[in-house]
Amino acid sequence: MTAEKDIKIEQYKRQLIYYYNLLMSVILAIFGLIFVFIIPDKIMAWYLFGGLFLLDYTYMIVRKTYSVNVLVHSYIIIAVLYNFYIMLAFWDNSIASFVWLIPIPLAAYVFFQRKYVFIYSAFILLNIILGYLISKTFSFNFPKHRPEDVRITDTILMISNVAVISLLVYFKDKIKRVEIYHEIEEKKQNTVVQSVPVSEKAPFADELFDKIELIMTEKQLYKDINFNISKLSAEMEINSSYISKSIRTKGYPNFNNYLNRHRIECVKRLLNENDIEKITLMYIYTEAGFSNQSTFNRVFKQLENITPSEYISGLQLH
Repeated sequence: MTAEKDIKIEQYKRQLIYYYNLLMSVILAIFGLIFVFIIPDKIMAWYLFGGLFLLDYTYMIVRKTYSVNVLVHSYIIIAVLYNFYIMLAFWDNSIASFVWLIPIPLAAYVFFQRKYVFIYSAFILLNIILGYLISKTFSFNFPKHRPEDVRITDTILMISNVAVISLLVYFKDKIKRVEIYHEIEEKKQNTVVQSVPVSEKAPFADELFDKIELIMTEKQLYKDINFNISKLSAEMEINSSYISKSIRTKGYPNFNNYLNRHRIECVKRLLNENDIEKITLMYIYTEAGFSNQSTFNRVFKQLENITPSEYISGLQLH
């Protein structure tokens, strides 16, 4: 039940990251266009479009590689630093540039423990203080904007932040509902007789294992010589510990054992489908995902209780 809850919450968090990325892309694009066509400021326009490119490009690259926590921690830090130039540029025109930073503590509250809310709030405060000191110490030649131009950007900025905050609150509510639901379910389970069959204890593990089997067989991921549980975790966007637990509930001691069974079954299938006199054994075991013959021989003997040569001899007799 805990694993099911954690996976569901992680899925919601990844959905939130996706929609937040989409929303921020639209916001940056709108502001970029404003500074091109309405309030001419080429430097700010390029800065905003550069941020848009960086946001989308990095998201496409790292979204399946890193965990939710790593993605969000990295984004929060980079977003605050990215906003620093905008804050300085508008320091004498509007305090609304600070508004960009308001959703940061809320995002920390949605994704992390409460201590990170205070940590990132302090980080933002230091950022603002540093901006104040720099603006008072150094003189920058930032463009001066008319009051009516500032009103336009401030209005859009306020609307944008309402949208961002609404998105964060919406997903926080969904996550909270999952937590409450599973708390209630756990309390119900505590009242049930302890001797519950294993098959009834982990229905979600069965469901997850079915998904693992489906993706392993359909995509034949085991054929990748370097394939491991981390790659499967990234492919399925599920924590590797949940995958490991699901596999163990089916009697496999570990992921490598499960992976090797798929590879051995592939070897046996290829041996049955091909004329062994016309193809090499090396082709067979490398096609199945084994990197060398010694590993293949050892695993085959371990799982089938006979050597590959003995298995092939048995096929030739038939």
